[in-house]
This record gives sequence, C-alpha cells and structure tokens, in this order.
Amino acid sequence: MNDLSVASVQVFRSLGEIPAGFGPSIAAIGNFDGVHCGHRQILGSVVDEARQRGAKAVAVTFHPHPERVLRPEWAPKLLTLTEERLRLIAETGVDAVVLLTFNQELAQLPPREFVTRVLVKALGVTGLHEGGNFRFGHRAAAGVKELMEFGAEFGFAVEVHTPVRVHGLEVSSSAVRERVAAGDMKRARWMLGRPFGVRSTPVRDRGVGSRLLVPTVNLAPYVGLLPAFGVYVSRLTIGNRRFQSVTNVGTRPTFEGAGFSVETHILNFEPVELTEETPLHLEFLLRLRGEQKFPNSDALKAQIMNDVHRATHYFRLRNG
Repeated sequence: MNDLSVASVQVFRSLGEIPAGFGPSIAAIGNFDGVHCGHRQILGSVVDEARQRGAKAVAVTFHPHPERVLRPEWAPKLLTLTEERLRLIAETGVDAVVLLTFNQELAQLPPREFVTRVLVKALGVTGLHEGGNFRFGHRAAAGVKELMEFGAEFGFAVEVHTPVRVHGLEVSSSAVRERVAAGDMKRARWMLGRPFGVRSTPVRDRGVGSRLLVPTVNLAPYVGLLPAFGVYVSRLTIGNRRFQSVTNVGTRPTFEGAGFSVETHILNFEPVELTEETPLHLEFLLRLRGEQKFPNSDALKAQIMNDVHRATHYFRLRNG
C-alpha cells in the first residue's frame, strides 16, 4: 500500500503555529470533505500557480465541520474523517495545510477580519482559488464577489473555478454523500476519482488476536458515512496486505438481535497479523444487493455463495 503520509506536508493546527513571514502563498479554503475531483482540480491549480511563482501552496480547512457547530441537527456524516482528509489533501502536492478549529469565535468572525487575520497576516496570500459557491465570515455574509474586492484592496488575486462534471454529474461533497448513502458506488467513484472507502480498525471479535485465522473481519464502530445497508464487492487492506472481499453492511435481520455491523469476508484469504490497533482500509466497489431477511440459515448460506460467486467474477473481469 502506497499511502502518502500526512507527515509529508506541514500541518498547522492553529494560526499561532504558522511561523512569522510564512508567505508568499497561494491558497484555497474549504471543508474538502471527500477530497473529490472538484477539490483536487482547485488544489492542483493552487500547486501549479505556487510552483510558477515560487510561493507555498496551502489548503485551509476546518475541524469539526462547520455544520456541527452551526446546525448540529443537520450536520452530515462525513465522507472522510479528519486525518484521512489531511492525507488526501497531502496527495495533491500542497506544501502546507492549515486546520482551523471551527468554533463560535471563528463562526462570528466578520469577513474582513477573517481575510486580514488568516489570509493576509498569517499566510501572506498573493493568490486564492475557490469554487463559485464559496461563502465565508459571520453568517456566511461574503462570497467570491466580496473576496475579489478584498483581493483588490490587500493585493491578492482570486481565481473562481466552475464546478467539475463527470459523466454529466456535477461534483460536490453533498452529491457524493447522496450516492454513497444510496449504495451507488459507481457514481460515487466517478465523482471521487477513486473507490469510496473508510479507514478504521477491527472490532474485538473472533479472529482478532495476534493472528487472523478466519476469513472474516468486523469493522470497529465508525462515525463517518457508510453505504446503504446491503452486500458489496469490496477490497480490504490490512496493514500493507490487500485482499478481495465481500462486505455486509447492516443489522443481519435473519438473526434476531444480531445488531448493526460492517462484516467483511475475505475471498483470497491467508493468515495475517491482526490486532485491535491494526489499520484497515475498506473500499466499497459495487453493491450486489440490498439487505434481506431469509427464512433460515440454509437460504442465507445459499445466497452468500451466490454473492461470493458474483464478487469473484467481478475481480476476475478486472484482474483483481
């Protein structure tokens, strides 16, 4: 597995961590949930301009998601938790990420003060890249029009990017969330530019010890977004080993009181080291079917064999 470590970029978790005289920089500001194709286009432009101008390429983002502070009852489950989001942002080639704590103090910051405190004084921004629907400041009072006016005043240029479309679909974090929540992994993959996946650890269960000796792994409780209940062709990476798999997301209604789980059955299984802290990366490739209640365990076993057969065929067609 060739994951790029967040350590490959500077991560400033407050404005106070940014050294004096940090700029000049080219930046983009956003939540970047999912780091989808649209985000990567904007951040790629930031990197390209920074390289041309001998400046630093910077992504400014927030934790927690602003909706969790402003409208917690409407806050979405996220495509990427914070550390995974930082890892994906690092892959775009930026030099630094500023991870601002989104709290009431930041939420109430007037647009002008946000610009002067964050962009001008802390980052020495000379160029800014944003999507056309970008809003900022107290009550989201300002947009790209006001941002351009501030740019003219403080000496930074603003490039506004049009939405990215793939296969006729406009890419946005909310659109990807809708596809994932519906179990539509194909369209989610189009918009993300990669399979939708989650990073977690195993739940303490059978097979979790110093060595995994059975081909089933259960995901520990996960607070981010998961696909719709059902059975999926999946790919499970355990540490640095990748396996073909089939994953059930749901409550296993055939068994009374089984409860919710994300259970992955490895197809090309071989024993592997596994503890409660072992990192797992579970990618959802294709939804095979919705969750079903079967009349008995024999009917369930027959369906599982059919699921495995279809998953094996999927991997055979795609050479793994």
